[in-house]
Amino acid sequence: MKATAQLSEGWSLEHEGTRIAAQVPGCVHADLLAADLIPDPFIGRNEQYIAWVGRRAWTYSRDLSAEQTSEAAFERTDLVFEGLDTVAHVDLEGRELGRTRNMHRAYRFDVTGRSGALSVTFDSAYEEAAAVKALTGGRPNAYPEPFQYIRKMACSFGWDWGPTVVTAGMWRPVRLERWSTARIAQVRPLVTVDGTRGRVELRVDLERTTTGAGRRLAAHATVAGTTATAETDGDTVTLVIEVPDVQLWWPRGHGEQPLYEVELTLTADGEQLDTWQRRVGFRTIEIDRAADEQGSGFTFVVNGVRIFVRGVNWIPDDVLPSRITPERYRTRLEQTAAAHVDLVRVWGGGIYEDEAFYDTCDELGLMVWQDFLFACAAYPEEQPLRGEVEAEARDNVVRLMPHASLVVWNGNNENLWGFRDWEWEDALAGDSWGEGYYLGLLPRVVAELDPTRPYLAGSPWSGTWDHHPNDPDHGTHHSWEVWNRQDFTEYRADVPRFVSEFGWQAPPALATLRRALPGEDLAPDSPGMLHHQKAEDGNGKLNRGVARHFALPEGDFDRWHYLTQVVQARAVATGIEHWRANWPRCAGTIVWQINDCWPVSSWAAIDGDGRLKPLYHELRRLYADRMLTVQPGPEGPELVLSNQGATPWSCDVTLRLMRADGTRAAHVRLGLTAGARETVRLPVPPEVTPATGSAKEYLVADADDLRALHFETRDKDFDYPDPRFDIAVETVGQERDTVDVVVTAQTLVRDLLLQADRIAPDARAERGLITLLPGESTRIRVHGTRGAGANTVRAALFCVEPA
Repeated sequence: MKATAQLSEGWSLEHEGTRIAAQVPGCVHADLLAADLIPDPFIGRNEQYIAWVGRRAWTYSRDLSAEQTSEAAFERTDLVFEGLDTVAHVDLEGRELGRTRNMHRAYRFDVTGRSGALSVTFDSAYEEAAAVKALTGGRPNAYPEPFQYIRKMACSFGWDWGPTVVTAGMWRPVRLERWSTARIAQVRPLVTVDGTRGRVELRVDLERTTTGAGRRLAAHATVAGTTATAETDGDTVTLVIEVPDVQLWWPRGHGEQPLYEVELTLTADGEQLDTWQRRVGFRTIEIDRAADEQGSGFTFVVNGVRIFVRGVNWIPDDVLPSRITPERYRTRLEQTAAAHVDLVRVWGGGIYEDEAFYDTCDELGLMVWQDFLFACAAYPEEQPLRGEVEAEARDNVVRLMPHASLVVWNGNNENLWGFRDWEWEDALAGDSWGEGYYLGLLPRVVAELDPTRPYLAGSPWSGTWDHHPNDPDHGTHHSWEVWNRQDFTEYRADVPRFVSEFGWQAPPALATLRRALPGEDLAPDSPGMLHHQKAEDGNGKLNRGVARHFALPEGDFDRWHYLTQVVQARAVATGIEHWRANWPRCAGTIVWQINDCWPVSSWAAIDGDGRLKPLYHELRRLYADRMLTVQPGPEGPELVLSNQGATPWSCDVTLRLMRADGTRAAHVRLGLTAGARETVRLPVPPEVTPATGSAKEYLVADADDLRALHFETRDKDFDYPDPRFDIAVETVGQERDTVDVVVTAQTLVRDLLLQADRIAPDARAERGLITLLPGESTRIRVHGTRGAGANTVRAALFCVEPA
């Protein structure tokens, strides 16, 4: 039987002629941080002071003992690296085992009978990129760093939300595998279902030792008590298992997520040689891209059911990805699922995530849209990159295809769009730029290895060069014109078929800023704040977004911070409410973005320290099965019930025309039903419709604890009263660290927000923005308050105020 030994201990890193302890898996930056040899790049402007790390070569070493690699009990010993970042040469007892140039692949070297000093030297990623660029020629890029010339996590080189921290090291596990006769080299499970009958076809590749060549081998597989056996004297074998009465795997919110263990055993003359285990789920997945009278659709169909996708974009959760533990993955993904998200898009400038990510998505019912790793640049298609791209794609398609959560492969992020709109064509002058990958190589690899899943050429992509790549009427659409140049109300200007990127920025939580910028007198344009704002004219866009709706605070950072959070939440809400209201023409939204990789002003709903922004709580409302909203219509406001649940929604809707002074002008009650996965919209009755342009009245719609508001003017033009409210702090049970904050409004209190981290850095509130009418109360549970009193709590409460 194959034996495996992890090589996580005993490594050291050479630095300035000395050796320091090294963590494997890990990276140079983490080891230098642990040895207090560099400052934390997340704090202040330290990023600038550690840039030299990414421009040097680094060597890791340890001893490999003879006992570990001897041939006494096994014929073969392999040294396996699951991930080397990035350009490395591996040496054992002074002789080269091999060279690598791809962070996104695994590597295996035969070290049978060899021992001695093992070293892994990583060359500078910048030097490798320069050498490849010299071979292929230059290519245009949306960012100044050379990430398109090296198969490495692109955002290591910085992004409009991330720092430039160019890592190196053994970022995934290293192990020895000792085996005889034969081993299982790879397994491709093709999982399909017809009704309740599941089918698992295991296509198995084998590797043999010299003495094992030609020997008769048997493969045995079991799924849900059903078994299959096949024999071979070659290097491949296929087993087919028909599984009756399977339960279907569903996305979160649509059903359960049953998973089935697949166990494969390789034997020779009854002796067990190797095993392989994974979990699979039975479901069907299609994307309906058929043409219709409105263009070309883009609708996910899961198990025959058409759904509106409620998605988020995912970036690496740390700029040092080796630090992301399975526990951290689970925390972040459980937060994601709790926001009623059903799809996570793994963005193409990051990494193919660890197994723990996809395992958790399998269990939580989070569909995974997996980009191949190309983003925002023209990529050369010549060698040495072309061979690396194909090998990388093959490695990762096979590695990830067992996961039920994985529902689509996507060729790239924004590169087809970039070719058409970002002035690349003239600059390229006929040079390759990646089209051959996205429309040729990658779909061929997916069709060969994983034909059970759809492949998309890119995001955005209209499906053909006959249409603009980012045409909202065809395929997927990225909506960035609004954030870059317009008011967020312009999201309502069109109805894309599927919005795979859009978003709005806000700073991180105040406690996150105080940790990242210690001692700084915080202001929107203070040095640390500007350093932790990576977007082009990011603060200008934030300020313009606020100023369109509110009086822009001057010299009041706390007020500015609050209003940017409000605008971020309202902007994303405006888009999702509009697009959900236009289901089924629009069939999904994927918000940019759910998470951050460090403390930064960004589009994230969860900041770099893991704190929830108001946007997160707003997503919980926007992505719930049932959503109530009021939308502008051609003849006036319209009431919209959006039901993405599997059962009808019947409710009484109360519509109230309210005056700014808190009195009620009129009210209407309607009994309405929205069928399963159905949207209902109807005109608001005229008696409760605010007068056009009115600054003194507004509409409130309530149904089943849901509330929607409609104002005819922007906040700075509305006749808000001075907000008045009472608060009480009630201890919950015997735990002094958990309290209920009870707020009772005396006036209209718009977008009340309790910023719990202002009470204590670890405090967290269970609710985000809340609007109260006069006389109404709300109860906000807060954890980690450390016994704070009413005055401390009141200082953490914010709401909209008169201009």
